Amino acid sequence: MQYKMLVLDMDDTLLTDDHKISELNKKVLLEAQAKGVHVVLASGRPTSAMTAYAKELKLDLYDSYIISFNGALISTVKDDLVLFEQCLTPEQIHDLYDYSVKMKTHIITYLDGEIVSETDSEYIEIEKEITGLPHNKVPDFKAAVTKPAVKCILLAEPSYLKEVEKDLKLAMPHLSVAMSKPFFLEAAQNGIDKAASLKLLAEKLNIHQSEIIAVGNAGNDLTMIEYAGLGVWVDNVTPELRDRANVIVASNNNDGVAEVVQRYILNNYVHEKIKIN
Repeated sequence: MQYKMLVLDMDDTLLTDDHKISELNKKVLLEAQAKGVHVVLASGRPTSAMTAYAKELKLDLYDSYIISFNGALISTVKDDLVLFEQCLTPEQIHDLYDYSVKMKTHIITYLDGEIVSETDSEYIEIEKEITGLPHNKVPDFKAAVTKPAVKCILLAEPSYLKEVEKDLKLAMPHLSVAMSKPFFLEAAQNGIDKAASLKLLAEKLNIHQSEIIAVGNAGNDLTMIEYAGLGVWVDNVTPELRDRANVIVASNNNDGVAEVVQRYILNNYVHEKIKIN
């Protein structure tokens, strides 16, 4: 199979634990693009927290794309042109806030380039570190959120949040709900996920589903892993998802993405890994 598109989750997949792209991953991704393969980043991150990585991989020079906010937005890397966007309504966000209060979780959303919340939390601090966005702590969440936003995240201790996930899917079946990290439960508009936006983008580029490789590690990646012609987990995948992909490669800290590219696009993978010149 000649694959034409490679779609990569970022945190805990493409990026190492210190939020960097390894030199080997970078090298082979540039080689893949030189062969004409579209490399697309697909993340729960805001677009602004993905752009620098995309440009590090020269996605702007290859006219590629970013799928951000778990699929709620598709944009070009070169000029930040929005091709697709789907938001939660203020009413839906307010309902999620009420639910979070009931379930005793923290909740954040994104407005005007800021993380908005009513509370502080160690998990909100992690999101601030990942995204680099300022945190606007407001006295009244509902009063602050009066316009649509792409998504909300409920945040809590992982074992408890797993139970909240089950409950939220039952309580609000009209929303798309998925875990992106053990302490991040993401909620977006109905039908919004990485696979749905990947399908839109692939159709725009006239790329068939069978010609796509998708690589991820967590629950919010599952739809695109199952949609792609070749769905791949890195070895640090959420344990209960291990059997839901075609292939498992090395972890995010051990150049798993490079292994995918070498095996299925460049056809030059060796177990010892190709050395960088």
